[in-house]
Amino acid sequence: MDILRSLPIGLYLEQPITWLHRLDPRIKLFGLLTFLLSPIQANEPWRIAIAVLLIILTLASQIPMRVWKQQMGILLLLAFMTFAIATFSPDGFNANVQPRRPIPEVNVTAEKALSASPLTIKLPQPTPYSYVVWKAGSITITRRSLDLGVRVCTLIFTYLYAPTLFLLVTAPEEITAALASVLSPLKFLKVPVVEIVLTLTLALRFVPLVLEEVQNLGRAMRTRSINWKRLGFKRTTQIWLILAERLIDNLFIRAEQTASAMQVRGFTTPNTHIVVWNPLKFLPRDITLLILLVGMWGLRIWFGNEF
Repeated sequence: MDILRSLPIGLYLEQPITWLHRLDPRIKLFGLLTFLLSPIQANEPWRIAIAVLLIILTLASQIPMRVWKQQMGILLLLAFMTFAIATFSPDGFNANVQPRRPIPEVNVTAEKALSASPLTIKLPQPTPYSYVVWKAGSITITRRSLDLGVRVCTLIFTYLYAPTLFLLVTAPEEITAALASVLSPLKFLKVPVVEIVLTLTLALRFVPLVLEEVQNLGRAMRTRSINWKRLGFKRTTQIWLILAERLIDNLFIRAEQTASAMQVRGFTTPNTHIVVWNPLKFLPRDITLLILLVGMWGLRIWFGNEF
C-alpha cells in the first residue's frame, strides 16, 4: 500500500487548483485557528456545527474524493466509535434524587392511611427535565455520558482533520510567508522570526521524506517474504529495532543532504542571506471570507458558549 497516496498527511495537493488554493494563506491560517480555538468551552451544537462545516467545506471545495475519502472515513469511524464508547459507558456520576420542596408535616393517621392504600400518588414535575435520556435493561444513557461522547468525538475529528485540510490546500512556502507576515511585529522585540519560519518550512518539507523512507522500508520487508510467525517474539523485536535504527540513519542522511544543499546555495545565517518570501495580497474574496470568519466568532461568543 502506497502511504503517500493512501494517507496524505502534511502533503500539498498541487493539482487540481481549487478555490481554497487561491485564498490568501493568512486568511486560511486565521480560519484554521478559528476551527481549532472556537470549540474550546463551547456547547454541543457548536462543536457539531464545526465538524459538519469541515465536511461541507471539503465537499464544496471540489477536492478529488481519492484524496480525502480514506482519511475522512478513518477519522469519522474513530469519532463514532469514541462516541459510542463514551455514551454507553457508565458516566461515573452518582446522582442522589432529593425532593425539590420540603416534605409537609402530616399526622400519623393520614400517613398510615396513605401507606395502607394500594393507590400511589404521582405529583406533576415542574419541568420535563430528566437526567436519564434512554434506558434499556442494563444500558443507560445519561446526559453526562451523552455530553462526554459528543465532546470527545467532535474534538477528535476537528483537531485531526482541520490541520490536514489546511496543509492539503496550502503550499509550505505560502504557510511560511503567512507566518512571516503575521509574526513580523515580533522583530522589534528581537525575536528571530526568519529562523523560526524557515525551520517550520524545512519541517513541512521533511514530512514527505519521512513517509517515503517508511514506505521504502515497508516495501523492502515485503519483498523478503519474512514469516513472522516462525520468528517468535524475541527475533521479531530485534528485526523491528533494526528497522527503526535504519530509519533513523536514513533520516539523518536526508537531513545532512538538505543542510549541504543550503550551504552550497550560500545560506548560512539570515544576516548573510536574504530570505525572500512569496508576496501576499488581499483580494475581494479574501476580504469577504475574513468578514465571514469575524461574524463566525461573533456567533460563537453570542450563541456557542457552554452554559
